[in-house]
Amino acid sequence: MPATARPDCAIVIPARFASSRFPGKPLADILGKPMIRHVWERCVQALGPEHVYVATDDARIRAACEGFGARVLMTSSACLTGTDRVAEAARALDYEFLINVQGDEPMLDPADILAVAHAWRRHGGAVVNAMTAIADEREYWSRNVPKVVATQDGRLMYMSRAAIPANKGGSFEKAWKQVCIYCFSPAQLAAFASVSAKGPIEQIEDIEILRFLDLGVEVRMVELASASIAVDTPEDLERVVDALRGG
Repeated sequence: MPATARPDCAIVIPARFASSRFPGKPLADILGKPMIRHVWERCVQALGPEHVYVATDDARIRAACEGFGARVLMTSSACLTGTDRVAEAARALDYEFLINVQGDEPMLDPADILAVAHAWRRHGGAVVNAMTAIADEREYWSRNVPKVVATQDGRLMYMSRAAIPANKGGSFEKAWKQVCIYCFSPAQLAAFASVSAKGPIEQIEDIEILRFLDLGVEVRMVELASASIAVDTPEDLERVVDALRGG
């Protein structure tokens, strides 16, 4: 595709201030920049600044993002999840599909974003999400890390905060964690956002991708070789700072 051609997709980064585990998380400082800027800069490396948007309901996040040149779409404070926020933002956009990159993944590899987008084109119609093998056993036991169980050909079977898959001995053997890069069409997003409340399992697990399974939409998982550190807590933020410093 020529460099000047308009891509078939855009990236939307959902960001909210009122996180229950880490209020103000998108604006948390990482080496002199707010976390949301680290995420945005990595997305820009993938698609360019004109096709990367931040979707938020908070004026503080909007001001910070516009301050470093990001495009911002204001959304409702009633959005149930980040994907609902992307669905609302999608109404103002015109692309074949959208990439949701969560605003708490400041170490994502831009090449991984493009790999997930390529998988969406290849699978043609399925929602696509990413995963990577768990290397640190602490993540396997952590309730903050969604674990993935998929078929051998990459179809999502289930995702849980519990330690799965599990063996009889109760020890860590092999597992995969979700990487928060998703791809979906505007129609898939509209179907996702058409429900008025989270489903029972989505509500219990607090993992939004499970809603697609409830709706009967196939989810394809793309395995990435590189690992990322999602920031759910202030302790995770310290890990990211150490990693970026080369510690």
